[in-house]
Amino acid sequence: KMDPLLYLGGMVALFLLWVKIKGLEYVIIHQRWIFVCLFLLPLSVIFDVYYYLRAWLIFRMCSAPKQHDQRVRDIQKQVREWKKEGGKTYMCTGRPGWLTVSLRVGKYKKTHKNIMINLMDILEVDTKRQVVRVEPLVNMGQVTALLNSIGWTLPVLPELDDLTVGGLIMGTGIESSSHIYGLFQHICVAFELVLADGSLVRCTVKENSDLFYAVPWSCGTLGFLVAAEIRIIPARRFVKLQYEPVCGLERICQRFAEESANKENQFVEGLQFSLDEAVIMTGIMTEEAEPDKINCIGHYYKPWFFKHVESYLKENRRGVEYIPLRHYYHRHTRSIFWELQDIIPFGNSPLFRGLFGWMVPPKISLLKLTQGETIRQLYEQHHVVQDMLVPMKHLESAITTFHKDIHVYPLWLCPFVLPGQPGMVHPKGNEAELYVDIGAYGEPRVKHFQARASMRQLEKFVRGVHGFQMLYADVYMDRQEFWEMFDGSLYHKLREELGCKDAFPEVYDKICKAARH
Repeated sequence: KMDPLLYLGGMVALFLLWVKIKGLEYVIIHQRWIFVCLFLLPLSVIFDVYYYLRAWLIFRMCSAPKQHDQRVRDIQKQVREWKKEGGKTYMCTGRPGWLTVSLRVGKYKKTHKNIMINLMDILEVDTKRQVVRVEPLVNMGQVTALLNSIGWTLPVLPELDDLTVGGLIMGTGIESSSHIYGLFQHICVAFELVLADGSLVRCTVKENSDLFYAVPWSCGTLGFLVAAEIRIIPARRFVKLQYEPVCGLERICQRFAEESANKENQFVEGLQFSLDEAVIMTGIMTEEAEPDKINCIGHYYKPWFFKHVESYLKENRRGVEYIPLRHYYHRHTRSIFWELQDIIPFGNSPLFRGLFGWMVPPKISLLKLTQGETIRQLYEQHHVVQDMLVPMKHLESAITTFHKDIHVYPLWLCPFVLPGQPGMVHPKGNEAELYVDIGAYGEPRVKHFQARASMRQLEKFVRGVHGFQMLYADVYMDRQEFWEMFDGSLYHKLREELGCKDAFPEVYDKICKAARH
């Protein structure tokens, strides 16, 4: 009888021999799941455990507020030293590019002056004022773990665990409650920044209001965010979620617009599985639940959420479920929406979920760190990760355009109200308007897809309907087109006033593809 250890050793030796024959790059590109399952999943678990324990300890010991002021003074000191040395290059945060959730890898980290910002703690929960004060590297997993445990939540809680407060303010964030509360920036009540001259400033609607409105979407080009105050609301135990399969594009858009305008719905979301098939979900928070309808979708052995939703479409049936609040908030986290099916094709099989589901998902940052130039270019040419924000009244023509230009399904539909406030992003008039985020993540099935040409076509459509492109993704517009899409008047005025022109690159130069190559 063969010794199990000997058997395992033989398997490992054969695997290494196969890697040697085929070449490591071939394996990482064509059999990426092997690398992800053997190395990245266990590493991701270690990462998560470390950060969870660290956050829990620091909050329990109340040490974060004491250390915060010292850390901010350290950032100010770094900025003043940069100034004293003549400020020859632009500044940026010292956080490595691979740690961000964006799939884009900016090259500026290597050429700019890196300012180290080690701010990753929740500072204070003030239930009287109904705000939580946090540092910029606090992520959504941290926020829900703490707030939900004490009966509170954020009005808008973007989906993925690893999204940080700083990224959601300097970029943007959205969730299925945004049709009531707006984007992530609209639930923020104060920002604290270290400016280009090293000074610390606090801004709110009443105090330094121009800066308050200019910070969102500015991608760290007006100053370094060191703290933010965000509104909180009371939480309930469950979300009562209704699933409604809908057929026919016109009917889908009509039902989605109706449910999004209905303020009784606390959550509204759509998953579009083809041009004329979708499931529309509406939910409310509740304390009570029918025991036989509780579905803890966040458990590792459960089917991926988008597959669960698709079952309602396949069986053409409506349904009602009660989902624990935190499970609902992070419903797309385990499968990274539906991106994980391209990396681990058998990831949703009951056997894989049962044995290894507890390690899923791999950290996006680790996927980026290990992807190499070849995979990055392949992804760029044969993969789309985009969120386009368009007025609700143009939803039908937008979905048709997505279908024609890229043909990626499922599409994520998330409604939000866009208030008529100053800043880079606002409706055409001064009145608040209902918009929808169309998220396309996956492999385009349109024939002869060309990343640049197809995306420029899509960007042109979005500009034409007064829509906006989320800036975490690849942007192919030239400078003029970019400032046609976004309102730069307040942003440029503040860059002039605050001496940012020599300290930080313009937002276009930081994020646009055309500017980086």
